[in-house]
Amino acid sequence: MSRQNWEVVIGLEIHAQLNTASKIFSGASTAFGAEANAQASAVDIALPGVLPVLNKGAVERAIRFGLAIDAEVARKSVFARKNYFYPDLPKGYQISQFELPVVVGGQVTVRVGEGLSGENRAYDKTIRLTRAHLEEDAGKSLHEDFHGMSGIDLNRAGTPLLEIVSEPDMRSSAEAVAYARALHTLVRWIDICDGNMQEGSFRCDANVSVRRPGEPLGTRREIKNLNSFRFLQQAIDYEIQWQIDTIEDGGKIQQATVLFDPDTGETRMMRSKEDAHDYRYFPDPDLLPLVISEDWIARTRAAMPELPAAMRTRFEADWGLSAYDAVTLTASRDTAAFFEAAVAAAGAALAKPCANWIMGELAARLNKAERDITDSPVSPAQLAALVGRIADGTISNNAGKKVFDALWNEPDSVVDAIIEAQGLKQMNDSGALDAIVDEVLAANPKSVEEFRAGKEKALNALVGQVMKASRGKANPTQVNEVLRRKLGA
Repeated sequence: MSRQNWEVVIGLEIHAQLNTASKIFSGASTAFGAEANAQASAVDIALPGVLPVLNKGAVERAIRFGLAIDAEVARKSVFARKNYFYPDLPKGYQISQFELPVVVGGQVTVRVGEGLSGENRAYDKTIRLTRAHLEEDAGKSLHEDFHGMSGIDLNRAGTPLLEIVSEPDMRSSAEAVAYARALHTLVRWIDICDGNMQEGSFRCDANVSVRRPGEPLGTRREIKNLNSFRFLQQAIDYEIQWQIDTIEDGGKIQQATVLFDPDTGETRMMRSKEDAHDYRYFPDPDLLPLVISEDWIARTRAAMPELPAAMRTRFEADWGLSAYDAVTLTASRDTAAFFEAAVAAAGAALAKPCANWIMGELAARLNKAERDITDSPVSPAQLAALVGRIADGTISNNAGKKVFDALWNEPDSVVDAIIEAQGLKQMNDSGALDAIVDEVLAANPKSVEEFRAGKEKALNALVGQVMKASRGKANPTQVNEVLRRKLGA
């Protein structure tokens, strides 16, 4: 069935695990990978007589996020008990926030469809946030290591989460993925979450519904625990089509929580969806209201880094980069820092070639080696020196790749020393170049005749012969100029 007569409505709930060393209400470690149940303290599993104590670092990170999205940081918020029972929630309730969350409102502007053209060209989309609240994580059920039974690992119980809830402002899976990616960048940028999706540090729940234009909102289904952007897109696209097909076949959508199966590419119902009243929220009697002072907010604001959106605008304004380049270079603070260090060493006039090398050759090498840019064998200063030698005509772009190879394999090497050792300098002797061009013209009368007859491609063959004769040391631009001059073009 076609989607043309349907409007899609999507909202996301994102759980970002805060990168504190200890849990939100206890001193137990949050380190990933420990032996099962080795980090589940008496507080985490609510043994009789224990009391939760709020982690100040978790609150600090929530404030940072609120400031980053231009939201209201609540001066007073309240923790509540969310009552439900799962095997991996031993207390029978989760400590969360309901009526008075720590962050209210805010917005994020994302770039959707970068790289596309025509009717599908890229556009900016502003997505409003409803709230972001602090809560504790539950444990984890383990099924794959057991036969006929399940195991429970409570190490994750009590880990601090910031649940980030958007308004239903997204109208396609592409917008949802762009928003999720933007938040993923942001929480790492302001250093509140490591963003490791494989370890569950950043998880997405997608609320999806469809309606005909002009109709009230349709019944939504929530897709739980999506831990990759690819799965997020696949799950939303499948769910959209399933809901449209169901309605057009005469069925009705029932509110439900569903899971996405990556193996089949399908969603399947997990349980009927609970509403807020099903959880029987009430203020946690063991925790006082959270009060955040104006001074604390001011101190946090003063310590905030320049945010990605502001940095992108500066990169475009100061260095003439395209929107695509600016988005790519601000995908992480480390990449942005590497780029700025390279430009500082090379000079502002070489910002664009520095960007090209970082996004091209360096990114490809890092990806192939599965290394982060902070672990790059080639430093910003070395990259700047390489770009400078290409710009001043000392070496060609192809020779630059050979220099880059040497820098990658010998991190302590020097650009000029590599150029000298490998004999990569371009030919700057105009007399020597003239002699080589004369020899090539004499040896290739057919190409000369074809060019003079109007076949422009014949010049490329002559350029290639000159480059071969000069062993790649001639400057291609100069070769082109000399050939045209001698051929009377």
